Amino acid sequence: MDDKTRFEQGTKVRRQVLGDAWVDKSEKGKTEFNADWIDFISRTAWGDVWSRPGLDRRTRSVIVLTSTISTRNWEEFKLHVRASFNNGLTKEELAEIILQCAIYAGVPPANHAFKLAQEVFTEMGI
Repeated sequence: MDDKTRFEQGTKVRRQVLGDAWVDKSEKGKTEFNADWIDFISRTAWGDVWSRPGLDRRTRSVIVLTSTISTRNWEEFKLHVRASFNNGLTKEELAEIILQCAIYAGVPPANHAFKLAQEVFTEMGI
């Protein structure tokens, strides 16, 4: 696949996972300074990794959620809590993911993840 095709595929997958509003906001914020970054992330994260056939999107969401909890990357965690519903996860499954992370990533990050997930649920009206 050439770069243009990977970018188009990545943008399509990114929209399916994160939603049109998020991608539109990102595109609206594109500047000369960050244009290469947006191109890179669309091609590689979304056009390459998220587009691979080896894992379904639910599984990829679980991996991203556990990774963001473990690394305490809270902005990405909240983004992917929202996105996880597009990939078929439930609130109950999110709770299980966070509980599992408590064992391996620690109680304080899991505690914070529960707090942030609840904030996302409130924002989403669920």
